[in-house]
Amino acid sequence: MGLGLNTTSLVPNHDEAELFKFIVNEGNGVKGLADSNIPSLPPRYVHPPNERIDPKQAIDASLYLAKPIDLSGLEGEKKGEVIDSLCGAAEKLGFFQVVNHGVPLELLERSKKAAHSFFNLSPEKKAAFLKEKTPCRRVHYGTSFLPAKEKSLEWKDYLSMVYVSDEEAMEFWPHECRDAVLEYMKAANKMVHAILSTLLRGLGVELDESAVTRYVEARGVNMNYYPICPRPDLTVGVGRHSDLATLTILLQDDIGGLFVKVEDNGWIEIPPVEGALVINVGDTLEILSNGRYKSAEHRVIANSTKARVSVPLFASPRSQTMIGPLPGLPEKDGKTVYRKVKFGEYTANYFGATHQGKKTLDFAKITNEK
Repeated sequence: MGLGLNTTSLVPNHDEAELFKFIVNEGNGVKGLADSNIPSLPPRYVHPPNERIDPKQAIDASLYLAKPIDLSGLEGEKKGEVIDSLCGAAEKLGFFQVVNHGVPLELLERSKKAAHSFFNLSPEKKAAFLKEKTPCRRVHYGTSFLPAKEKSLEWKDYLSMVYVSDEEAMEFWPHECRDAVLEYMKAANKMVHAILSTLLRGLGVELDESAVTRYVEARGVNMNYYPICPRPDLTVGVGRHSDLATLTILLQDDIGGLFVKVEDNGWIEIPPVEGALVINVGDTLEILSNGRYKSAEHRVIANSTKARVSVPLFASPRSQTMIGPLPGLPEKDGKTVYRKVKFGEYTANYFGATHQGKKTLDFAKITNEK
């Protein structure tokens, strides 16, 4: 596959339609663009100044981000402290890091290597998983978020895999990453249930195991790839957004670049910690908690030195599951912040527009609470 023109001449006088075809339709992705050794950034990747972030302007993370939480304490004498740490972090920031989480460190390393293995495939092999070509609609490869709707593209390629069964995964997930990602997803199950159960108890809500499972029984895994960028100061890796899921479990490498908004005070970086997983509250959990737990707005920057990968695991309800404030919370809080909606309806709204911070939550908000 090729652009049909000299890639070094893409800027500033490139043909934007040909560029879009090369990156999006033919499956070369932004990695294909980066591998072409472009001297500068195509205009389609230049974001408005208010959508960029200067890492030098980030505020001190230690003021908001808790130290990594040792999950082994949930089964020991420090259980109370760990519960307080988890619930406090979910209320204050919506992001926290966990260690001793039960997922083998060797498996984390294999999962990161699996991501590199997939994205280093030839464009032709990756293109076989484009939405228009993939043999399974729950597995697809793409770039940016919604390229057909975005004025400015994100400097990221991704592979999305929604889990239904081992049989389907073994047949249709790319074999370069299938085994490691499946094992990672399953190894995280106990941790996901422990964290969600703890957070729900912190709200004063007691649910049986089947009820807890209902909010995290649908699983999806993404592998994200951020190539080296010639002008990271002009673009974004991922734009401002909150996550859709109940919980996101993020495996990031040692490159860094994940930033979280702290109310109106600015942005902090979530620094890579060896062996740790990053947990963040998604929109679904904010709705379930009647707004007590925060689905934090976050973004990823590009960088000019090394390609970055991340592997987020999304734990969500199934499409037909109703989500809304859990019983008793509106009475305790003296208000109802969110209405009840089907998760599938919320999902359709979420993917119906480009990244726009936390505006996706407006879909479920009670009008007088906006």
